[in-house]
Amino acid sequence: MGDTESVIAAAPSEAVPAQPTRDADASPLVRIRSLLPGLARAEQRVAKVVLDDPAQVARRSITEVALAANTSETTVTRFCKAVGVGGYPQLRIALAADTARSEARSSRNLGGEIGPEDDLAAVIGKVSFADARAVEETADQLDVPSLQRVIDIVAGAGRVDVYGVGASAFVAADLQQKLHRIGRVSFAWSDTHIMLTSAAVLSPGDVAIGISHTGATTDTVEALRVAREHGAITVAVTNFPRSPITEVADHVLTTAARETTFRSGATASRIAQLTVIDCLFIGVAQRHMDASVNALDATRDAVGSHRLGVRPDGRRRPRETGK
Repeated sequence: MGDTESVIAAAPSEAVPAQPTRDADASPLVRIRSLLPGLARAEQRVAKVVLDDPAQVARRSITEVALAANTSETTVTRFCKAVGVGGYPQLRIALAADTARSEARSSRNLGGEIGPEDDLAAVIGKVSFADARAVEETADQLDVPSLQRVIDIVAGAGRVDVYGVGASAFVAADLQQKLHRIGRVSFAWSDTHIMLTSAAVLSPGDVAIGISHTGATTDTVEALRVAREHGAITVAVTNFPRSPITEVADHVLTTAARETTFRSGATASRIAQLTVIDCLFIGVAQRHMDASVNALDATRDAVGSHRLGVRPDGRRRPRETGK
């Protein structure tokens, strides 16, 4: 079996029950980064102080942090409430715990910034570190009940439209291909006009999924809005839970990605999105276990004749031509 088939076959025959939310386990820094665009300007300055050196902030008084952010203690307290940690003492505790976890996880100081002086080995280390952290932090903060609800609606949908442009288009295509392989009617669109026309013919019982790292991609937001207006259930996959796409989504699944210097290349964000997509796909496949496994076997066999065989000595075996 291929990787996908192996995962499905190893899954339990019953759907995994919803687990409590994992927000308590998520890094406070992940939450702060995801909420940063929606914070007031003074609160963003506090956020920058925290993100620049969380270990130092964990040892500072609220007065010192307020001075560093050029704001008031009241604003620092308001920032703490805005990011869901209650107050400054709770923030310090959360940052101290997160710092300890990070130090235990890796003693490498790879960071995320890639400079012109970095050799290829350093680049590989920083990129792989960023990708691994994106997967880990996305899994830590992914809300299980929310994912469970999305799995339920996709598993019962008559049709699934997936929208994404740029790098998110590749993630959308990956989800569509996975769903199609287990017999779910699905389409992936990246052209704005086709996205909108497809959304306009959706109806109740259908699902539209919009994928956007920033959550502010006009094409994807507009397509999701049109799908919702026509009765489809809408789902957003984004790194920022207060971004515009969430305003037109019935359900939101969040990622947690910190890009390297070349963030416009959408590296870690793509890995984080694929993590969410894989979890969603496996959950849907579990709901129709026998049918999913049979469909995966059938689709694998259908393309089997287009693969070159390999002899025990490592040389390729030519395909049979029927002659």
